[in-house]
Amino acid sequence: MAAALRPRLPRALRELALYGLASVVALAVDWGLLVVLTRVGVNYLAASAAGFVFGVAVAYGLSIAFVFRDRPVADRRREFLGFLAVGLAGLLLTQGLMALWVEVLDLTPGLAKAPTAALVFLFNFSVRRALLFRAPGVARP
Repeated sequence: MAAALRPRLPRALRELALYGLASVVALAVDWGLLVVLTRVGVNYLAASAAGFVFGVAVAYGLSIAFVFRDRPVADRRREFLGFLAVGLAGLLLTQGLMALWVEVLDLTPGLAKAPTAALVFLFNFSVRRALLFRAPGVARP
């Protein structure tokens, strides 16, 4: 599917679409762990954090394999640490939103994950693309 999208879409839209597909896989891991762990009695915030961490690992692997062609950070350890830092910022955003939806709006954790995932997806893609996977010669924001 990645090869089919390459020639048809402008780069930014192609990367967004491929990142979306990678994120769907990562979200399945994240959400699945959230649901399984809460059903066995783990606190929803701890379950959300565990799911998010595993989701970040899946997202990174798929992002570097299929999504972003430009990887201007030569040191792969620094690249991963940057990816992880954005993920941790996303985790803070996730935790805050999950608490808001569950505690204030009384949504179930599984349902609360939907708006949380959408907002954190946009945050993660925008920041990761701007800081870690920009084309050569493109200034940082």
